[in-house]
Amino acid sequence: MSIVYRRITRYADKFVPERFQPFWNHQAGPKTVHFWAPVIKWGLVVAGLSDISRPAEQLSVAQSSALMATGAIWSRYSLVIIPKNWGLFSVNMFVAATGFYQTCRAVRYHVQEKQSQEKDEIANNVLASR
Repeated sequence: MSIVYRRITRYADKFVPERFQPFWNHQAGPKTVHFWAPVIKWGLVVAGLSDISRPAEQLSVAQSSALMATGAIWSRYSLVIIPKNWGLFSVNMFVAATGFYQTCRAVRYHVQEKQSQEKDEIANNVLASR
């Protein structure tokens, strides 16, 4: 597969305009996995954004917080590696942000649900004691 990809990029070299050559030939440019991995990872961001319309009771606190932590950890990593990978940084910041938002929604739902159950128990106890 890498032979095919190298041939394709060599062929495409002829068609890349001069002003895009620095980007095209960059150490984290389209000729490397350092470019394509973050591009594909945008799917996690799209999935997180599509979960915004999902009811909070269907969200997983564990999954959302794992995405938040993963995004934060990899955001830091993308700035300490050489070459710095700004594409990886940006996608991971969005993964962390969507994970944070979904975690907050899920936790808020669970807290409200618990408070509602406690109020119902108190009301039932008051009614039972009469």
